[in-house]
Amino acid sequence: MVHHSGSIQSFKQQKGMHTSISEILKEKSLKPSRRSLPCLAQSQTHPTNLNHFLSVPLSPEPKPEVQGLSQSISTSCSLLHPQTGQSEDGKDQYVEESEVTTCETRADESVPLQKPVTRAKLEARTDSFQGKNRAGSSGLFFRDGKKRIDYILVYKKSSLQVEKRCTFEKNLRAEGLMLEKEPSLTNNDIMFVKVHAPWDTLCKYAEQMNIRMPFRKKCYFTDWKSKTLGSRFHLRWRQIKSWLPRNPMKLDKEALPDLEETDCYTAPFSRVRMHHFTINNIGTFFSNSTRSRIVHHVLQRTKYEDGKPKMGINRLLGNNTYEAAFPPHEGGYKSRHPIKTHGAQNHRHLLYERWARWGMWYKYQPLDLIRRYFGEKIGLYFAWLGWYTGMLIPAALVGVFVFLYGLFTMDSSQVSKEICEANTTIMCSIQDSCDPWKLSESCVHAKVTHLFDNGGTVFFAIFMAIWATVFLEFWKRRRAELTYDWDLIDWEEEEEELRPQFEAKYSRVERVNPISGKPEPFQPFSDKLSRLMVSVSGIFFMISLVLTAVFAVVVFRLIAMEQFASVTWYFVKKNWQFATSLTGVCINFMIIMSLNMVYEKVAYLLTNLEHPRTDSEWENSFSLKMFLFQFVNLNSSTFYIAFFLGRFAGRPGKYNKLFNRWRLEECHPSGCLIDLCLQMGVIMFFKQIWNNFMELGYPLLQNWWSRRKMKKGGGGGQNVENKAQLPQWDKDWNLQPMNAHGLVDEYLEMVLQFGFTTIFVAAFPLAPLLALLNNIIEIRLDAYKFVTQWRRPMPARATDIGIWHGILEGIGVLAVITNAFVIAITSDYIPRFVYAFKYGPCVDKGRHHEDECLRGYMNSSLSVFDMRDIKNNSSSQHRYCRYRDYRAPPWSPVPYEFTLQFWHVLAARLAFIIVFEHLVYGIKSFIAYLIPDMPKDLCDRMRREKYLMQEMMYEAELEHLQKERKKNGRRYHHEWP
Repeated sequence: MVHHSGSIQSFKQQKGMHTSISEILKEKSLKPSRRSLPCLAQSQTHPTNLNHFLSVPLSPEPKPEVQGLSQSISTSCSLLHPQTGQSEDGKDQYVEESEVTTCETRADESVPLQKPVTRAKLEARTDSFQGKNRAGSSGLFFRDGKKRIDYILVYKKSSLQVEKRCTFEKNLRAEGLMLEKEPSLTNNDIMFVKVHAPWDTLCKYAEQMNIRMPFRKKCYFTDWKSKTLGSRFHLRWRQIKSWLPRNPMKLDKEALPDLEETDCYTAPFSRVRMHHFTINNIGTFFSNSTRSRIVHHVLQRTKYEDGKPKMGINRLLGNNTYEAAFPPHEGGYKSRHPIKTHGAQNHRHLLYERWARWGMWYKYQPLDLIRRYFGEKIGLYFAWLGWYTGMLIPAALVGVFVFLYGLFTMDSSQVSKEICEANTTIMCSIQDSCDPWKLSESCVHAKVTHLFDNGGTVFFAIFMAIWATVFLEFWKRRRAELTYDWDLIDWEEEEEELRPQFEAKYSRVERVNPISGKPEPFQPFSDKLSRLMVSVSGIFFMISLVLTAVFAVVVFRLIAMEQFASVTWYFVKKNWQFATSLTGVCINFMIIMSLNMVYEKVAYLLTNLEHPRTDSEWENSFSLKMFLFQFVNLNSSTFYIAFFLGRFAGRPGKYNKLFNRWRLEECHPSGCLIDLCLQMGVIMFFKQIWNNFMELGYPLLQNWWSRRKMKKGGGGGQNVENKAQLPQWDKDWNLQPMNAHGLVDEYLEMVLQFGFTTIFVAAFPLAPLLALLNNIIEIRLDAYKFVTQWRRPMPARATDIGIWHGILEGIGVLAVITNAFVIAITSDYIPRFVYAFKYGPCVDKGRHHEDECLRGYMNSSLSVFDMRDIKNNSSSQHRYCRYRDYRAPPWSPVPYEFTLQFWHVLAARLAFIIVFEHLVYGIKSFIAYLIPDMPKDLCDRMRREKYLMQEMMYEAELEHLQKERKKNGRRYHHEWP
């Protein structure tokens, strides 16, 4: 770092730092700065009463200082029978006993990490731990009460894969992991393998995985911008804020110590430079989620057959060698004592009380605590879900205002008035065997249509298109802040790993990675192309199956329309259009939910057939397939109703028929928008109920059944009446596992909802409100499910929401196009607009009220048909009937041809589509340009801290060299180290 000497010298002069070793020798013990306090407390922010669960117990006896950071005693394994009181059969029934691993850590005298602890406090803490040793060791530790359980493997004694399991466990021990076996108390056939990663193993793999850990060097105050602005302004602002009422949505950070921010510098862990890092306690230096992630990394890379490239716990789970593999929960989520007075027992209890309970539905989410317990990937999901829910509030308010505008103007609408007062207007029969009907009979239908098809529709469509852009752009900024706070800026380049299945499949073909320079398995282009073509063919086949199902629903609607129109029940006969649409939507919903189960399995098979290179590529490929399948499945019938219903029905005397049997559907005289609205409302409502039941109700039923079997001793084990008597691994085993696809189902549900909220929002302005209400419930449902009903998932890391961001942007673009077509083609906005300014009474009279300009609109939009042109209809009392179209009357020179008004309306519709799309796209692009992806102050902080980190590296090396020289008794010189 010689080339930085000039900048380092000037920086030290500005900050008042020492510039030589002799000055460092004169330096007194420093107190930690305000910025460094969170760094030094990085592993000490546990809730009250967590010491005996989350840290290694301190011995009251003083220990001599040893060289090195840790010293491990060798592990001895002995074959023992399980302590169940019964003789067990089989060769693989043994319990492994591991000796105590003692770790000695040198104390650092340069930085006081914590206050001196008196002997009395140490003895009190030891006595407290000994009193709870049995409870703690039975659930979260090995039998010695000291080794923390980092992972749980579950297998059946009756399994035939004994050789693979023994080889796998032997290789795990060779990698440095410690194993201990315990039989299940609820099922005699189940055996648990507890996995513990010692300090040396954690350090080894943390260095290989480039896990970033906090510096042990003192942290400098970097909030220089607020310092330059002056403290008076901030002091006054704090006083003003203290006078204002407290935001009820914010969580109380004083009652939740785990919500304190750990703002400290980090760097990839290195055993050579271990003195750089803040190692306050080796038992808590690596968090529980980090320990589990390291163990999972080892499990994924360990072979289970000697001499063969077969490795990974996923394959062992697939061939039933193991039944399950999961990190344990940190104890129970409920307590007899209130959390406010006695504190939280563990992080799981804290999450339940401050996040998963229904009483916290209006509170902000504790994202830092979620990330600490479940990992960054799940934390980002809940951050995105909370951000999406918050952004739905303005959209829902505007949608409600548009709906209320239609409700208040429903009776005064000129179109509704003309339909309700048209007692003498005879409409042509909907079936050849039916009688004509009066237009006034559809008065209710016309008023309901006005609720969703009014003057506010265009404004709301433009607003939602802009809203989607603002939502995505501000989410980019929010994601940038989270990745910075959670130290994920450089993670993707450092930790992207190959999938074990990919390594095993293409281990014989290798090439040098152009980035790392190391050889790695390689998939030939011809193999990749052939597999991709098969996958694409499967996708198109499944999409064609969806279109076939939609065609079947269309045929059902035609049959139902004919039956409802000829039924003798007057109420159904009068409202045959509602009855047809409602039954068609219900049948369509059942088909949608049935096909979704098939699509998931097909997408899983096609994705595995492609053999993606990394886990992120596998997840992106699977997510894209699932989205394509379910998006087409969910929206194909909606697209049919929006753009095809009533467009090809023909006219009286020349109707188009399907298979020369069933007449195609027609739109109501007031438009087809009400059919589209009904389709969206019913599917959205029932789908949300079904998803919520499958997410929470189904796991609740499964867990209830497991507890019932456990109480009856159905697995051949002990009859356990009280679940609290079970160890933690038995409790977790009786919970439901997380979905094999991770968060794909959670994201997919919300992205499909986002599509419903934006794509056809012009037809259903209440969609954002329904989405908002559902998401408020969804957040607590998912939280309750993750905390109480599911086993703890592997804490994975991620920098963003993956491929879903690109899908959301694609939906935003598609929403502009579909809303333009819905307004121009499906609704009657353009025909009313053309009539008002071209054919209405306000032409050449200046600007008047809308209702006055639409007087006579219904008569203009209905054409005349001579019923004598139809055979077997000479006995009709009325000669002429009306139908919805712009055609010439039968007495014109060219009867039943399109009139000039039809072409004017068609031209206006095409012009509106072009103008609307260009206008909205222009606004969206301009807004995206104005909003940067990363806040400017965040960029400044990142650049500032990158500079300070270089200075800290130099200071750490200088201080370490000074200690070594002092220890070796050498003389000191004013020289560069």
